Parts: sequence; C-alpha cells; structure tokens
Amino acid sequence: MDASDYTQYRPLMFSIAYRMTGSVSDAEDIVQEAFLRATRATRATPATRARQTSQPSNPKAYLATITTRLAIDHLRSARVQRESYVGTWLPEPLLSDSGGGNGSDGHEALLRDDAPGPAELAETSDSLSMAFLVLLESLSPPERAVFLLREVFGYGYPEIAEVTGKTEAACRQIFARARRRIDEGRPRFETSRAEGEELTSLFLAAARGGDMSSLIQKLAPDVLFYGDSGGLGEITFITPVAGRDRVAEVLRVQLARTMELGATLETAWVNGQPGLLARDAEGGLIAVIALDVLDGQVQAIRTVANPDKLRHLGPVSQAWHLRQDD
Repeated sequence: MDASDYTQYRPLMFSIAYRMTGSVSDAEDIVQEAFLRATRATRATPATRARQTSQPSNPKAYLATITTRLAIDHLRSARVQRESYVGTWLPEPLLSDSGGGNGSDGHEALLRDDAPGPAELAETSDSLSMAFLVLLESLSPPERAVFLLREVFGYGYPEIAEVTGKTEAACRQIFARARRRIDEGRPRFETSRAEGEELTSLFLAAARGGDMSSLIQKLAPDVLFYGDSGGLGEITFITPVAGRDRVAEVLRVQLARTMELGATLETAWVNGQPGLLARDAEGGLIAVIALDVLDGQVQAIRTVANPDKLRHLGPVSQAWHLRQDD
C-alpha cells in the first residue's frame, strides 16, 4: 500500500464516503483515515498480520472495505447531530462545472461522464442528486452501505458480505428491503445540458431585474422549495415550501434580498443537476442552488446557504454573515 494506491483508489473511496455521509468534509476525513489504517496494516509485522481478520491482498477491495466501515461508524455517531439539526438538512454540494473554482479540490472527477478508473462505477447523476442523498437518510447505516455497494457501485453479494461483516443471505434481504423503501420515494430526473442551461438562464434573467413570469411558468404546480441554512441565515426553513405560488413568492423575496448585496448568480452543475451559485460583490459564496427537473418543469429547488457546508468550495461571503450579525 503506497501513494500510487491512494491516487488510484481515492475517487472510489471518496465516492463511497460522500454518498454515505452527504458531507464533503466528513468524506475527506474518512478517506484519509482509511488510507492511514490500510498503510499501518501493510506495515505490520508478519505475526500481527496473521492475527488480522482482513488481509490487504487486494488494495481496491481493502480500501473500499475500510472506507465503508468507517462511514458506518461515523453515521452511527452523527445520527444524534442530524436529529438536532436546525431546519431542513441537505447534503454538502459538489460542483462539476468550473464555477466551483479551486475549492472543488478535484471532486469534479467524480461527476464527469468521462472520468476514468474506479469512479466510473459511480457516474450516475441520480445517485449524486441531493434528493437521492436525502432519501438515503431513511436507511440505517448498514442498510445504506449494502444498498449503495450493490445499486450504485455494482458489488456482488460475496463482496458486500465481506465489507459489512454480514452473511450473503442477510445482505440480500437488507438490499431487497432497502430498495423497496428507496424506490417508493426515488426521484426521477430527465435533464439535458441544454435544458438545464435554459432553466438556469431564467433565474439569471429574474435576478437581473427581468420579468419573473417565464420562470414561474417553468415551476411545476406542486413544486417544492427546500432551504438549508443550519439556522445561520435570516430565514430558517423548518419544512419545505410547497406550491407554485408560494415558491414563486419565496424566490421573489430571496432574489430581491440577495441583490441588495450587489450579488450575482452564475450557472453551475450541482450534484449532477442544473444549478446556480450566488456570490456577493467580492466573490464570496452565499448559497448553492440545485434544481430537480422533470418534463421541462422544476419539481424542486434545493438551496444550501449554511456557510459550514460551503467552505470546501472556496471563500464564503463575509458581507452576508456580517449582515446576519447586524
């Protein structure tokens, strides 16, 4: 186990950890810890290795196993924190366009259709979408691991059993149960790049003082708005805002307040979906917005404005937080 293994398998490790936790920072920590543990194991004495239950004969499988088990342990410890989270919880966003700046830290490789190597197994936008990651929260940590390894990463049941420490029969039962639960609420998206650009351009036009009627017409009648500020914004959305008229009013207010800062919107691809970045006059990031689109209409809008969930993307707006303190 050496640096070349880390370079080769880091995308796979991060893909597993991010989908398990919904957090970029936690996923990075898990990946680092997994590789450290793997390195220590391979440097152990022969007598010590003989007592180990897992042998690192296959670096890819070994690193995936450690990553998954660390993610399960993390979720068990973090569940209480999620339950006490202020307002709506959304995952930390990942960007696949250049709009993410240097803060994307190489995560774009996990989202590109042409990404080579182990990350190819994870190149499905629906398994990266915020809606899907939120849906995974309904599963227990072991259920989430079994479901992701089978459904997203294509692992066989013998491999999943080795990773999770359960029998193959148990893994089959867990997967069937988890899949039924996920399929009941699994979101469907059919967004081309051109369609995504058309929709985000309507947001840009509205933000520049244009007529909002064209944007409102693109909202589904039962559209949902989710806002995640972690209680750190001037508005905390405890529950989603539902319906075209109510969501349109939220958009009017939010766009007007954001523009008061001299802020701008720019298009981006957020978690495999069309989206926008809101930046203040100094370029600090205010919020990341992702759009769920089906049949040419916006089904849901998910806005992450919690500064703690944006720092991995670059400088966060200082003007915004100073205004909140005032």
